[in-house]
Amino acid sequence: MARCRLPPARWLALLLLLGSVFPVGAALRVEVADTGLTPAQRQLTQRLLEDVLGRLPHPFKQRFDLPLQLRWRDDLPAQVHGRARGHELGLQRALLERIDTAETADPHAWRAAQAALIHELAHALDRLPAGRWSAQPRFLDLAGWQRKPLKMGRGRNAFALRSPDAYERHSPAEFFAVNLEHVLLDPDYACRRPALQAWYAAALGLEPVTDGACAGSLPFVRAGEEEGTGTLLELDPQRVYEVDYLLAEGNDVLMSRWGHSMLRLVVCAPGRPRGPACRMDLQYHLVLSFRAFVGDVQISSWRGLTGSYPSRLFVLPLNRVVDEYTRVELRSLSSTPLQLQRDEVAALLRQAARLHWSYDGRYYFISNNCAVETWKLLHEGVPRFAATPLSSITPTGLLKKLRRAGAAVPAPAGDRAEAVRRGYYFESAAPHYALVFARLQANTPLPVTSVEAWLALPALQRRRWIDTAPGSDGEHVAALLMLEQAAWRRNELRARDRLKRVLLSARADSSATPRFRQLMEQAGVLLAPGTLPVAGYGLPQARELAPLREQVEQRVAVAAAEAAALRQALQELLPATERAENETTRATLEVLHQRLRVLYGDAASSERGGEPR
Repeated sequence: MARCRLPPARWLALLLLLGSVFPVGAALRVEVADTGLTPAQRQLTQRLLEDVLGRLPHPFKQRFDLPLQLRWRDDLPAQVHGRARGHELGLQRALLERIDTAETADPHAWRAAQAALIHELAHALDRLPAGRWSAQPRFLDLAGWQRKPLKMGRGRNAFALRSPDAYERHSPAEFFAVNLEHVLLDPDYACRRPALQAWYAAALGLEPVTDGACAGSLPFVRAGEEEGTGTLLELDPQRVYEVDYLLAEGNDVLMSRWGHSMLRLVVCAPGRPRGPACRMDLQYHLVLSFRAFVGDVQISSWRGLTGSYPSRLFVLPLNRVVDEYTRVELRSLSSTPLQLQRDEVAALLRQAARLHWSYDGRYYFISNNCAVETWKLLHEGVPRFAATPLSSITPTGLLKKLRRAGAAVPAPAGDRAEAVRRGYYFESAAPHYALVFARLQANTPLPVTSVEAWLALPALQRRRWIDTAPGSDGEHVAALLMLEQAAWRRNELRARDRLKRVLLSARADSSATPRFRQLMEQAGVLLAPGTLPVAGYGLPQARELAPLREQVEQRVAVAAAEAAALRQALQELLPATERAENETTRATLEVLHQRLRVLYGDAASSERGGEPR
């Protein structure tokens, strides 16, 4: 059979075309520069090269038709292990001296040499057109250079806690190189930073982590029902049925006018199959809430504008959040389910865990408030949302955008009572207080015409009217008790805020100030667990949970004892008028409890929510 022969020029053109698509013999190559190396040192260097290159997937290495040269240098600063310039990988010659034998006396020497070579190789490849990983938007999201809501660009990297190497935050390129060291050398990396591991695996073609390689649960330090308390919680994402956007409606306070945005985790009771019935397991539900300061309900507008408050991700029981907003602040809560797939729920929780352990941001009233922080968590935790324009600086605006994008269920068309019954809406206690007040007013002439005016009366004036009220009507006494408890909560909130401002100010000179600062520090550490002195980086692993649990328990015990000892001392710092107001309210509550005990027995007054402790 006759063969078809192409003219030489066409053969050359075809070879050039194939070579541009599939470079002939294309592969990553690293040669050793012979700069006074002994045969043993050259052999050791070659072994190091083969070890590092062998950790890279073969298809990945085939992408680069790049000859590099490894050179041991003795002109680098002592603290610098390597430097990549052009096609040269320069390593600190002292590293070679530390690994001059196969069985070195320094067990960390070989690891240090591996890490240095991987780091500089990462820089060399990242700078190529086929690389550029450190500039990719998804990488920047996961690495911690978060997007800004009001303008183009990204903010500083605030993931400073539980870091393997503080140098990773120097720049995205350094983050890429530092973390590649751990990806290739640390078997725990996939479990400590799962989202980043998945990104590196996709970018480099690494084998994905097999199911079951990491613990199924995620560690969080959950705040307790009382301020300053907490427990170490291991949350299994499989128990989370849904994630809701939880919105605390606004009020007249400047810093709360646009509401507060949170995420509600609908956690199923142990043993209950995941499904709609889990929405009724309220005692197991959790709330992810970015807050500006430990224990703050009202915060300084000026300090909020200047970023003087830390912003961290709190994990709280839903019951505490509902009580705090509906009974203390008299604000309603709406709970809107997000449209998430099962893998997206797990990914969102993993990102939340990373924020909980590593993030140490700053709160800004406009540019980095609760709505912005919640948007960033959704943006980074759910890749699908990254392509959706959801950014908003107000909680209500974020909810509208989530609904518009189909990321949250549409606004309910049913009545409010049905939403309350099904756990999608938690009403403020204000209408209930108003109803109770109206019933009181119908039976007893009162000096004011609204519940707000009644609560604003001096405690002594309220007491005079209570003393003249009929003591034989149990419902009447219970109504007065409920309103007096509301007055106590309001007074306690006002006093706590005043004391905090005084004791944390630069002018504070009370003997109680050091103890108060210590108490606040204990509470702050509980809600910023990444500051606990436990080894490791990223998400704590199983072997680190026992010492973490012990430290949390110790700090809770110290905080509880200190809080009890400080309570009386702090009361003495209040103005005399406020102390008298509190004492009168406390005495009135005891009188009303006693009346109920006389009418119904001790069992009727055993439920004492909101009274002084």
